[in-house]
Amino acid sequence: MSQWIEQELYSSDLGDTRRNRRLVKLVQALSAKPRASVPEACGSWSATKAAYRFWDNDQVSDEAIRAGHIESTRKRCEASGTVLAIQDTSDLDYTSHPGTEGLGYLQPSYCQGLKVHSVFAVSSDGLPLGLVDQHIWAREVAEIGKNAARKKKATVEKESQRWLEALSHTGDVLGSVKRVITVADREADIYDLFAQGRVPGQELLIRAAQDRCIEQSDARLWQQLRQTAKAGEMELALKRRPDRAARQALLSLRYTSVSIQPPRSYKGRAQLPSIKLQALLAEEMPPPSDGGKPICWLLLTTLPIGCWDQAMDCLRWYSYRWLIERYHYVLKSGCGIERLELETAERLKRALATYSLVAWRLLWLSYLARQRPDQSCECAYEPIEWHALYATIHQSGELPEAPPSLRQAVRWTAQLGGFLARKSDGEPGVKTLWRGLQRLDDIVRTWKLAATVAATNGFVGNA
Repeated sequence: MSQWIEQELYSSDLGDTRRNRRLVKLVQALSAKPRASVPEACGSWSATKAAYRFWDNDQVSDEAIRAGHIESTRKRCEASGTVLAIQDTSDLDYTSHPGTEGLGYLQPSYCQGLKVHSVFAVSSDGLPLGLVDQHIWAREVAEIGKNAARKKKATVEKESQRWLEALSHTGDVLGSVKRVITVADREADIYDLFAQGRVPGQELLIRAAQDRCIEQSDARLWQQLRQTAKAGEMELALKRRPDRAARQALLSLRYTSVSIQPPRSYKGRAQLPSIKLQALLAEEMPPPSDGGKPICWLLLTTLPIGCWDQAMDCLRWYSYRWLIERYHYVLKSGCGIERLELETAERLKRALATYSLVAWRLLWLSYLARQRPDQSCECAYEPIEWHALYATIHQSGELPEAPPSLRQAVRWTAQLGGFLARKSDGEPGVKTLWRGLQRLDDIVRTWKLAATVAATNGFVGNA
């Protein structure tokens, strides 16, 4: 597994070659056992102590730890053509670790932890490509109860500014990519975000939250869309989520051009321009039979929507926004980032930057096996890994001449983690995959040890 890590982090520069090597070793250990505690993943006291020293080093920033991975993400994006840069914010809850210094309040305000805002790159067909940007901060306790005052502040003085800064950073990192579409949920429906300058090829696809005033119209945004003639209907495959089962949703589509006006609360509103956008309303008709909440998305975009195919592209791309939530889920549940008991927020930031690469890899492997199932598994598995995997699953030392497909190797790995692989089970999820990878690492270690023993004692075997 070390080969892909070295390739991924080839451009990392932490100011010292020993730190660079330590980062590779640490990512290797955590990738092999993503769910394990740090001591369990590292395997020895000396390696564990080295990991904690690495995260405690003030000369190593969390930005520097991520930099090598972000550079590799940029190269994957350049090869992908159209890229979705999905933004979202998540909470890291450390309320159960009251001794950690430098934490801020969450919601509810008696909880404490960190906020993390990520930009996650995804190909236009839904393959996770990696992190583009990540910002971590702690809310000041003195700000509790000041919601009313915050509403009167300019965007640059509020947490909302993170969406604009992330958009700017995305342009800096992916400026060489032909087309980059920033995708975000309703929290990013900010006039200043639409008004912000963007590099050529950078577009926005944002779910609307505000029922905005429309230029030269008495109707507001939602009414304007509902008065627009229905363009047609389409089926959209919705992935399984904790709050809903997977299903095919039948959506009615309406789209039109609108010019949104600046909010009435803005100072100098009369001097601010209206912004021309395309608006797309997708409503699920009829509602789902299981009583679940029907889909109702009103999307605002700088992309052209002049025909049916362009409208369908926008809906499909927005449906991939769920991937950043899966990414944050893998960080928390798969990597156990909220279980870390480190003494300061700065150490947690460095640990999060390290685990971010592990979380991306898990998600990438899960989706790559679905999208490119016939590809050789050696794009993700080293020979000894799939040899050990094949022998364990088949209980046989007879190995095939050619490596199995990626889909088959991922399914076998997931079987080690509890995936039953029945015809009705579909493809394995990331949860059984991270469990299986941990077992596979133990199996590979045993294979290597067996090979060493066999060579020492003059035995011959496939290992």
